[in-house]
Amino acid sequence: MNAPYKSDLDRLQAAFDVQRAAFSLDNVPGISARRMKLRDLVRAIRARRSEIVAAVSADFGNRSADETLSAEIAVTIGSIEHTCRHLDRWANPTRMFNLGIPIPGRTYVRHEPKGVVGVISPWNYPFQLAVIPAATALAGGNKVMIKPSEFTPRMAELLARLFADVYGEDEVAVVTGGPEVGKAFSELPFDHLFFTGSTAVGRKVAMAAAENLTPVTLELGGKSPCVMMPDADPEKHAPLVAFGKFYSGGQTCVAPDYLLVPKGRAEAFAEAIIAAARRAHPAPATDQGYTSIITERHYQRLAAMIEEAKASGLTVLSAGEADAASRRVPPTVVIGPSPDSRLMSEEIFGPILPILEYEDLDHAVRFITARDHPLALYAFGRDARAAENLVARTTSGGAVVNGTIIQLAVEHLPFGGVGKSGYGAYHGRRGFAEFTHARSVLVLPQWPILRDTIARPGGRRMRWLTDWMIGK
Repeated sequence: MNAPYKSDLDRLQAAFDVQRAAFSLDNVPGISARRMKLRDLVRAIRARRSEIVAAVSADFGNRSADETLSAEIAVTIGSIEHTCRHLDRWANPTRMFNLGIPIPGRTYVRHEPKGVVGVISPWNYPFQLAVIPAATALAGGNKVMIKPSEFTPRMAELLARLFADVYGEDEVAVVTGGPEVGKAFSELPFDHLFFTGSTAVGRKVAMAAAENLTPVTLELGGKSPCVMMPDADPEKHAPLVAFGKFYSGGQTCVAPDYLLVPKGRAEAFAEAIIAAARRAHPAPATDQGYTSIITERHYQRLAAMIEEAKASGLTVLSAGEADAASRRVPPTVVIGPSPDSRLMSEEIFGPILPILEYEDLDHAVRFITARDHPLALYAFGRDARAAENLVARTTSGGAVVNGTIIQLAVEHLPFGGVGKSGYGAYHGRRGFAEFTHARSVLVLPQWPILRDTIARPGGRRMRWLTDWMIGK
């Protein structure tokens, strides 16, 4: 192991040891203290908003300031404020009024912190996807360690400064480093591990955590389908698809990954989507409001997909020219790629939208359900009930009718995947539950008759209780 890695790994272990030693159920901060610090964190975020915008843009090469302000800062603040408003109700013990058996007593559920929580955050939304799970875990009374992506080093440094504004190192620690540090991070005996990223890496994280029996939340990706119902309108619905697909240069885990349209309508929807993209981004190669692809490797992968589609004789429509220097790939649609092509077998994670036609809705459902369960599914149509029926016939982490990607901002909806798009969920109350242990407590009265009944399992009273439960 070379010296830099050893130094990074030493710092990682030291940070974990500090938090492990600091955690005790005897000194978990009270609900009011947790809420006060979360509100201090919101104030710190507001104070550093320009720094956050600049750090994200510098890491990407260019990232739309509007996208960072809305999807990173506003959504994160909204999440924390939602937690603060509801924290008393979530965190206080929950009384259970019915024991379900004819034995006297009272029951309740304590919502206790798990301990030290690890958060591995990705590069595509490097602020939101680090801060929201961390803040939710802190709301539960946990200690938190964050490992940001090595692709966003400026944001990683800013996250460390931001949390240091409010929390001590024994409460929140941000650790940096490359894949070697990420591997070691996932192997630590956390009390809960939260990972957002690719399915391939998520599988490795889950396997590493399994060695310690660490519970894991995996927020992965997959190929999220978008379906135009037979009554969908290109002029009305295509702009909403374009928004979700090309937002942040297509680098969103819940972006539509392919579009299914009724037979004979692919060209009309393709032209409407590109027209909408041109209205939003008239010059994507130079527009500061259009986000760059994160790295040269990712840019070249997307460029190769487009070239393969052209070489196959497919219809390819673009809303502008690519710019290799700034790593900008223009909004692009490809009509009719083969199901076994790279466009249809890999998660695209960029501003390229394949469009395929279906014969009828049964065909569309079969096409979707024959593939791995996606993180999201979108359905568009004038008849919203019919679109909801299509949603009910498929499986996905979440779904939206007549919209795309904005489910991320609806804080009371659980957000999570299913199958290869992940497991576990967070946001709102579901997130609080993910990072806490629901500990059941039963308190029995000290009645002699109850003590005698329990102590004599072969006695008359216990036989009567058993018969009652069986239903004799």
